[in-house]
Amino acid sequence: MTKFLAGLAAIGLAAAPVTAQTQETPPSADNPLDIPGNVQLLRDNDPNMRKATAVVNGAVITGTDVDHRVALVVATSQGEIGEQELIRLRMQVLRNLIDETLQIQEAAAQEIEIPNDQVEQRFARLAARNGTSVDDFNRTLLGMESSPASLKRQIRGEIAWSLLLRRNIAPFVNVSEEEVREVLERLEAARGTEEYRLGEIYLSATPENREAVMQNARRIVQQLQQGGSFVAYARQFSEASTAAVGGDLGFVRLATLPTEIAAVAREMQPGQLVGPVEIPGGFSILYLIDKQQVLTADPRDAVLSLKQISISFAPEITEAEASRRVDEFASAVSSMRGCGDAERVAAGIGAEVVINDQIRAAQLPAQLQSAILALQIGQTTPPFGSVEDGVRVLMLCGRDDPQPNNGPDFEQMMTRMEDERINKRAQRYLRDLRNDAYIEYN
Repeated sequence: MTKFLAGLAAIGLAAAPVTAQTQETPPSADNPLDIPGNVQLLRDNDPNMRKATAVVNGAVITGTDVDHRVALVVATSQGEIGEQELIRLRMQVLRNLIDETLQIQEAAAQEIEIPNDQVEQRFARLAARNGTSVDDFNRTLLGMESSPASLKRQIRGEIAWSLLLRRNIAPFVNVSEEEVREVLERLEAARGTEEYRLGEIYLSATPENREAVMQNARRIVQQLQQGGSFVAYARQFSEASTAAVGGDLGFVRLATLPTEIAAVAREMQPGQLVGPVEIPGGFSILYLIDKQQVLTADPRDAVLSLKQISISFAPEITEAEASRRVDEFASAVSSMRGCGDAERVAAGIGAEVVINDQIRAAQLPAQLQSAILALQIGQTTPPFGSVEDGVRVLMLCGRDDPQPNNGPDFEQMMTRMEDERINKRAQRYLRDLRNDAYIEYN
């Protein structure tokens, strides 16, 4: 209470009585705090004008901490971030750093040790995932005006949170064998229906801040549309527990999703970004990573043996000459008598043949996947390409179809259901940590 009064005094409310409002709004579902409808602020209060630093239960988050984390996000965005958007980004990053600090502090309070070698190992895996050594990764981070220490702190926070959930929540989550069997039976009944692998960025909202959160979500969508990394933005902005894995929900069926999300996902195609979608409690930004049929082998997992037959064009070639050359190429390809004849015919027209073995159909551009999967051995796709890039066809010379997908077994399904319940309780756990924290902003 003393701290609360001191806060009131700081903005002049404790110094003198305030005249009571003459118009009152009765408590209702739309106004649970019974706040009068004609609110008048007694002074300007623009949180974006504050310095982006804070003290969380005595631990200082400096402007440099914020700068380094912001640089990680900015580096993933190909489009330019405006000044106002950068201010909002800094405030969001500060909120993330506060949560991260609370998680690390809670782990320390419960004497949970976070081994440095575990942090270093995960950091090294991130470097490898980016196709670089640890030393080069360090230099890359410094070059983008961030730091290895900033990324390692984020990793430490993720590990701390994981260990806390493992100790304080996971042991108390129970999924019965009967529940698992019921889900597996429903899964079998749904064989052949589609399931969706979704990425989600979830932002919580209340009636009071709904408009501000929605605008923030729209700005995130804009940055993603300009080339920002969905995984990076999910790690920094999403308030769901899946933030640590880049927002990846895994493969889910529409029936298991909130109605609002299911309706949108049903119309999405792989690679499509949609949002913000309003759901109870906030907004979601959705990215459809992939989709497949339940308990059915995905034909795109077929392993193909291909011959790529291509021609190129001289820079000074005329449109008429290029058209004639394409017609000659198409005619020659149609005359080929299977894969064994490709090299002979290609040599006669000056075409090049490249053999590509062990190619998954899913690795091909989406426009070619259905065409190649419809071919028989020795057949080719229609010609595709351009004068600048060359014109080519793909000839199917071998195909190993995937094994039938039998879906998750009993233990896998139980683990999945336990994880879902842990994630729900984790959100409440973090909310409680925020409510109990002492946070001072500078």
